[in-house]
Amino acid sequence: MINIKENERLNMLNHSAAHLLAQAVKHLYKDALFWVGPVIEEGFYYDIDLGDTKLTEEDLPKIEKEMKKISKDGKKIIRHELTRDEALNMFKDNPYKIDLINNMDDDTVISCYSQGDFTDLCRGPHVDTVKEIKYFKLLKISGAYYKGDSNNQVLQRIYGVAFDKEEDLNNYLQELEEAKQRDHRKLGKELGIYMMSDLVGRGLPMYLPNGFTLWNTLENYIRDKEIKRGYLHVQTPPLGNVNLYKTSGHLEHYKESMFPIMQVEDEEYVLRPMNCPHHMVIYGNELHSYRDLPLRIAEIARDCRYEASGALKGIERVRTFCQNDSHIFCTPEQIEEEFKGVVELILEVYKEMHITDYKFELSLRDPEDKVKYHQDDEMWNKAEDALRKIMNDIGIPYEEKIGEAAFYGPKLDVQVKPAVGNEFSLSTCQIDFCLPAKFDLTYIDSDGNKKTPVVLHRAIFGSLDRTIAYYLEETRGILPFWLAPVEINIIPVNNEFHLEYAEYIKEELQKYDFRVTVDSRNEKLSYKMRESQTKKIPMTLILGDKERDNKEISYRLFGEKDTTTLKLDDFIKYIIDKKNNKE
Repeated sequence: MINIKENERLNMLNHSAAHLLAQAVKHLYKDALFWVGPVIEEGFYYDIDLGDTKLTEEDLPKIEKEMKKISKDGKKIIRHELTRDEALNMFKDNPYKIDLINNMDDDTVISCYSQGDFTDLCRGPHVDTVKEIKYFKLLKISGAYYKGDSNNQVLQRIYGVAFDKEEDLNNYLQELEEAKQRDHRKLGKELGIYMMSDLVGRGLPMYLPNGFTLWNTLENYIRDKEIKRGYLHVQTPPLGNVNLYKTSGHLEHYKESMFPIMQVEDEEYVLRPMNCPHHMVIYGNELHSYRDLPLRIAEIARDCRYEASGALKGIERVRTFCQNDSHIFCTPEQIEEEFKGVVELILEVYKEMHITDYKFELSLRDPEDKVKYHQDDEMWNKAEDALRKIMNDIGIPYEEKIGEAAFYGPKLDVQVKPAVGNEFSLSTCQIDFCLPAKFDLTYIDSDGNKKTPVVLHRAIFGSLDRTIAYYLEETRGILPFWLAPVEINIIPVNNEFHLEYAEYIKEELQKYDFRVTVDSRNEKLSYKMRESQTKKIPMTLILGDKERDNKEISYRLFGEKDTTTLKLDDFIKYIIDKKNNKE
């Protein structure tokens, strides 16, 4: 989906469309007061104070009609520059604009744009005439706190989008509808994956039975892979003494993303934002020789980070999430081999989960930023050069991103392009020469001297929460057989004659750890079949006289109309293979 904010022409067109929207609203609602109307990635919006008048979605066609009327009039859009006094006088009846003007720097060039009977404070630029704004659509209405502050009043925010061509608008609206159907928040509710409650707290998801089954399947999947590769799993507490984060540097460099410090008796604690400080302490619990390394400590652990309420999004962006985390302690000579092992694991998982749209990015520090990063030029140069060499040796193409490193070291990020929204990092691997030294970690080398280990921070599923959100949207909620919360739904044709056989089949399948339900409700067969499809269950069994008498199974795959019949033993072999092959 196109990013309108980054497209120069569409940015200007949508900026102008926001003014057209405001002009139409002013025609229809004389007392309307306007705050700001910026361009966003999806189009534009305008925040409006309409007093006691509350708009609904049903009001949008009326506003659109007025916008089209103004557009046909074809008035030129004219820019004016104003002195501060002129601007204050022009907008004296609008406290929102007055506040904007009063907060401008003294050297700011104050400008406004006029189109017919409407003038708006704006830096521009805009299209030449309102006639250019032909193809637009108002999308929705929501509430928005003035200045984003929950202590201020709620304004009404109208969203819209504009294009130069009708075809482009229609295509975009179709993409929006597709995105709406794929949205994991919609699918999560429909499929019973998770829920949110303001009583529990914003950004704090609760996983329902279906969601927790999906969660456990993913957790067991990645843990089994790690165990086979020599990872040792641990469990650490979800909070820590503030001195732990002073030692690691997180309190200095990451405080804005951490929850406030809690006073407990004579100690101060914080909810942990990540697991690395705890794992450093675990490594330091005993002496290590070079023969012990690499030591791969892993944990699937819940962390807490402060996110502004406006940034929260379903389970994609939350205030508590679960990382599939690991810290590999190794010698400098082992860095390349261990890093290659992480990349191999990422590629193996992506292949099995059919994740194909991704790219590798090397996230490096900005050497000009003296605040964000641990200050040690020699360490940074050494780590970044090592990361480049490894990637070049592996032969995987990558892009370099300046200023995207963690505060303690550079990293490899795997960016995925989801079906909905912008790309994000799903997996990461970071080289760290910094934290082991901060925690005074050592090992005895072959020469008998103490050395400081290097640490690789890595996560295959950056967080299980985000992975589930991503996968729901990628698959439209049609999860593969091995991941589905319910893999098989059994429907007896007639409860009186076939329910006993259905329960028998359920018990047989559960011996092989398949997730099976029996729909024994007194409903029509056609209704049960439709509901099985609505719940996106991968496989539905229909059991009647023939199946019972011949010890057979008749099944239908999700989305298909044909039914296949197999002997029970052949069916069990078929679904075992299906599950093992991650279908």
